[in-house]
Amino acid sequence: MSDVQEATNQLLDVNLCENQMSIQVTESGPRSESEHLQVTIGATVPTGFEQTAADEVREKLGSSCKISKDRGKIYFDISVDSLAQVHCLRSVDNLFVVVQEFKDYQFKETKEEVLKDFEELAGKLPWSDPLKIWKINTCFKKKKTKRRKLNPNSSKQKIDNGRGDTTVEKDVKKELTNSVSDSQISDYYENPAIKEQVSTLIGDGLTSCKDETEENSKEEADPEVLKFRVTCNRAGEKHCFSSNEAARDFGGAVQDYFKWKADMTNFDVEVLLNIHDNEVVVGIALTEESLHRRNITHFGPTTLRSTLAYGMLRLCAPQPTDIIVDPMCGTGAIPIEGATEWSNCYHIAGDNNPLAVTRAANNISSLLTKIQVKEGKLPLGLPIDTIQWDICNLPLRTGSVDIIVTDMPFGKRMGSKKRNWNLYPACLREMSRVCRPGTGRAVLLTQDKKCFAKALSGMGHLWRKVHTVWVNIGGLHAAVYLLKRTPQSFVHPSEEDGERCPW
Repeated sequence: MSDVQEATNQLLDVNLCENQMSIQVTESGPRSESEHLQVTIGATVPTGFEQTAADEVREKLGSSCKISKDRGKIYFDISVDSLAQVHCLRSVDNLFVVVQEFKDYQFKETKEEVLKDFEELAGKLPWSDPLKIWKINTCFKKKKTKRRKLNPNSSKQKIDNGRGDTTVEKDVKKELTNSVSDSQISDYYENPAIKEQVSTLIGDGLTSCKDETEENSKEEADPEVLKFRVTCNRAGEKHCFSSNEAARDFGGAVQDYFKWKADMTNFDVEVLLNIHDNEVVVGIALTEESLHRRNITHFGPTTLRSTLAYGMLRLCAPQPTDIIVDPMCGTGAIPIEGATEWSNCYHIAGDNNPLAVTRAANNISSLLTKIQVKEGKLPLGLPIDTIQWDICNLPLRTGSVDIIVTDMPFGKRMGSKKRNWNLYPACLREMSRVCRPGTGRAVLLTQDKKCFAKALSGMGHLWRKVHTVWVNIGGLHAAVYLLKRTPQSFVHPSEEDGERCPW
């Protein structure tokens, strides 16, 4: 049975407490109303890869998908029995169930009137179905959490879910300054200080459900008041209120309506108030931490998110038996994601830094352990290898690689802008040598767009730019370039000078 099927069966086997819906699944019995429940799911995705995420939703869930005007968000409709598959999507960061969407919300002229409307809105929203989905999702997460309890370090460290303890305010500005702090950059890269444990279904598969039954009985006998917080994400310049003010007043009304207890850190329910210009979406969060935290346990200074790595890999449309190389792999986020999702290809992770290669190897080992625990048997392994090498002198045969996917140095945390002027042309030249003429392709991420454009202009006979995806990396405007290898054969510079190598 696949992980998705198993998770779906677990989800449908959940018995909820009185007044919080009951789902009972039998092969011959009639389906309850909840199993036919249709809801709208919102998902945050890497900016620029909204279409990629929408395509994955259509392929794996068979659902139509709407891309929001607010960059980095998509919406799609599902039935309750597809909730487990939603958590298995590779391109989404965070999930929430939509309570209600207002495509053209009419804000009043004064701050007091707007905040008063937010207070009144809380009691008018259709909370019932979204809260049912939240409860099912919560029970589903409890099952996963129980299986993690054997991890001795899981309770020693709390992982920041990337949203912080206070309300987040996103004010869109027309121009971004060139100086961006490291904390902003790390918003889209992993925080190197975080030592995240393997996020997997860890535990004793033979544990009986006795403890869970006792816990449910205790909850029924002594019900606790739910704790909640409201997070407001706002984008737009014409609002007369701040995100904190909107969250405060809307949250107060939610508290009065449900009689919940406000708690900014140890909350059970996170209510989302997303405002983009005149578009307002109220939702309930379904993820406590981003789904991109799935492969990496050993972090480096510029560890790429798995969701962004997935989007880059999809751009080059890997085919079975393709050889895919990341010549500057860092901690291995791209090749590990590739080996997980495209296991019928062969992936090579290389870097000139021995510490980076060690981290990549450790991440591969951790992923194999995760697979072993999940499947209860030794895995066959992953089609991936790590190697230390010089990016400008790769130990690979000419024309032996089908795809190159890598995150090039921005010159911020790694390398420098000055060094990139020599590094980029040398990298593109060596990539053109090992990449297969005519069919080879490369997907390259960089923030140093001026330097990359200059380097590419000198390689027009070997590389053709097919597509550019503009992305936001923690406040930095970066670009993902899809290049196609031209049919022209690579000629070594020494051969151009009339000196032919003996081999």
